[in-house]
Amino acid sequence: MTVSPAMEPTATADRQIPAREALRRRYLMCRPEHFAVTYSINPWMDPAAGADAARAVEQWETLRSAYLALGHEVELIDPIAGLPDMVFAANGALVVGGRVYGARFTHAERAAEGPAYSFWLRANGFPDVLEPVHTNEGEGDFLTLDHMILAGTGFRTDLAAHQEAQEYLGRPVVTLRLVDPRFYHLDTALFPLDGGNVAYYPGAFSSGSRAVLERLFPDAIIADERDAAVLGLNAVSDGRNVVVNSEATGLIKLLDEHGYRPVPVDLSELRKAGGGPKCCTLELRTA
Repeated sequence: MTVSPAMEPTATADRQIPAREALRRRYLMCRPEHFAVTYSINPWMDPAAGADAARAVEQWETLRSAYLALGHEVELIDPIAGLPDMVFAANGALVVGGRVYGARFTHAERAAEGPAYSFWLRANGFPDVLEPVHTNEGEGDFLTLDHMILAGTGFRTDLAAHQEAQEYLGRPVVTLRLVDPRFYHLDTALFPLDGGNVAYYPGAFSSGSRAVLERLFPDAIIADERDAAVLGLNAVSDGRNVVVNSEATGLIKLLDEHGYRPVPVDLSELRKAGGGPKCCTLELRTA
């Protein structure tokens, strides 16, 4: 189901930009009522600097409103006191074809989030939940396209989890190795533009993984380090509209040039914990 009319093809000096079609999505989010930076489990987190929880809630509400304005469905899971990173719903699971591959977090500080998300999903129409044997952090390291799932490893998700997810979900899983600790999850360095193409920052990946991406996605949008460093690639696309961190001005320009409609949002407070639009957004796929 489309949520906005596709852009007309646009002629440029060297290419024809195809029309982009927006597809209605169903998302799960968690209001950051208990958001704080009280520990450090990635390079973005500085407990001495802390975070402004009220401002984080305000920014999160803007993100949620953007999704609703685009015609998407947003469901909410209740936040749990003592889990300040539960706002990052993408890490809570991977949902494909109505089946749930649950999360098993690397760090003890977030361990309780996996069961909390699995419980909500079972209670809300997703009874087929696999509690994983191997460490993985949901859509933080698993990004779904039409014919494959891209899977990150190197910092959080075990390589064995890629095979576990493939066997359970019945979808081909392509492994990509992350090498820059700033981009500790795949969703900080790459996002699907639609079902068949991506945008990414090459410097986040090993040389072999860069070669795989070049082969699979010859028409990918390539972001530079400046936009990657403000988590510009932690973005959410519905095929036409791309909700993206407002500071990623170069990427926003590239998206516009390629026929996408950027929807800039400010999530600078949540970035203090290493999160952006995608981190806050778990897609609930029934197909």
